[in-house]
Amino acid sequence: MKLIIASNNEHKVKEIREILGSYFSDMVTLKEAGVDIDVIEDGTTFEQNAIKKAVEVLALCSNYDAALADDSGLMVDALDGAPGVYSARFAGEGHDTLANNAKLMEMMVSVPKEKRTARFASSVALARRNKEIVCVTGYCQGEILFEARGQNGFGYDPYFFYPPLNKSFAELTSEQKNSVSHRHQSLLMLKEHLDNECENWSLF
Repeated sequence: MKLIIASNNEHKVKEIREILGSYFSDMVTLKEAGVDIDVIEDGTTFEQNAIKKAVEVLALCSNYDAALADDSGLMVDALDGAPGVYSARFAGEGHDTLANNAKLMEMMVSVPKEKRTARFASSVALARRNKEIVCVTGYCQGEILFEARGQNGFGYDPYFFYPPLNKSFAELTSEQKNSVSHRHQSLLMLKEHLDNECENWSLF
């Protein structure tokens, strides 16, 4: 089965190939497939955006059997789940990490430590021809720091504290982060779903 991954992020693609590689004989990125598409993410949930991307990419790529897409972001309890689906453009249109983090810190300035709980969420959608769409969501629980820590990662990573390792996401190596990340959790959930599908088919 041929899969097109609706991403060109090298680290993300590597993880997808490692976890789901046994289910697909051929896995390529949009760039590798020569596909240029910009899906408008206008959903109100991560699941809606991930499904929309997967469906539109599969519809465009007739030579592939399935398409995989994801959408992710930060959800802060004290902000009623914001920035959520607007994580990348929290401070306005565009992807301005410094402005996004500055706005987050401004909104959290008076929130005490015990109420700074948050989570990263990642929804992964798999669209296949003549089958129902599979969409799963993984989470990584943490807290919002009062100031940035670490030089690694991207986005909100310097402000997201992960208690089990006593470090911010930006203080983790890429290997450490990938092993506990929200995307890693969602990909494992998708793999479990595919495992169960195979087991059920074997009964017939």
